[in-house]
Amino acid sequence: MALSGRLRSGFPLFRSLVRTGTALSQRSIADPSFASPKLAASEHLRCFATKANESEASIKLPLSLFGGTGNYASALFLTAAKANLLDKVESEILDVVEASKRSPLFSNFIKDLSIPRETRVKAVTEIFSEAGFTDVTKNFLVVLAENGRLKYLERIAQRFVDLTMAHRGEVKVIVTSVIPLPEQEEKELKQTLQNILGAGKTVKLQQKIDPRILGGLVIEFDQKVLDMSIKTRAKQMEEFLRQPLHFS
Repeated sequence: MALSGRLRSGFPLFRSLVRTGTALSQRSIADPSFASPKLAASEHLRCFATKANESEASIKLPLSLFGGTGNYASALFLTAAKANLLDKVESEILDVVEASKRSPLFSNFIKDLSIPRETRVKAVTEIFSEAGFTDVTKNFLVVLAENGRLKYLERIAQRFVDLTMAHRGEVKVIVTSVIPLPEQEEKELKQTLQNILGAGKTVKLQQKIDPRILGGLVIEFDQKVLDMSIKTRAKQMEEFLRQPLHFS
């Protein structure tokens, strides 16, 4: 059964837990660790990543990520890599993100910080145990629930995917155009980019449609932007024409 289907079957649980949680909200807010999510987050994240840290000598992060979401993504990567479950965990995390987009109830659940911590943890534990998730993914989601960080799941997932792609030698290239590129042009562009990146790298091309660029292409990869759009060229021409003329 797809995750969205399993979530639908778990909706009564969500509703009952949220109703129960409302009655417990005052007690939960009085909990010092709940009132200090940053402290709780750092402590629980260290606990989650302990096993991964033990293998630091053999497992390294392919990228250095910073900030809260980067720390969570890095901890998840190290733990999943040590368990040899990177692909599985990546698939599960992306399934949860997709489910949050498809289900308003689930989306509200992960964003609503008024739901007490114990309620969030119980719901996440039961739903994702029922879904048959790996312990790595399930425990990570529980950590997010405990720390009130479920609302950042999509951003954490994006940064986790950045790590898994770098680990596999994949480079995400975003190509923005006014209309979808014809198949042959896409193939030629992909080959050109592959030649630029060299051996050991695999181009993962993602097309983005934006009529505002008026024409041409905008190519983004490895924090580089190659802007060949008509909009940018027109702006550059306008700036050139506005420059004062100097006659000798």
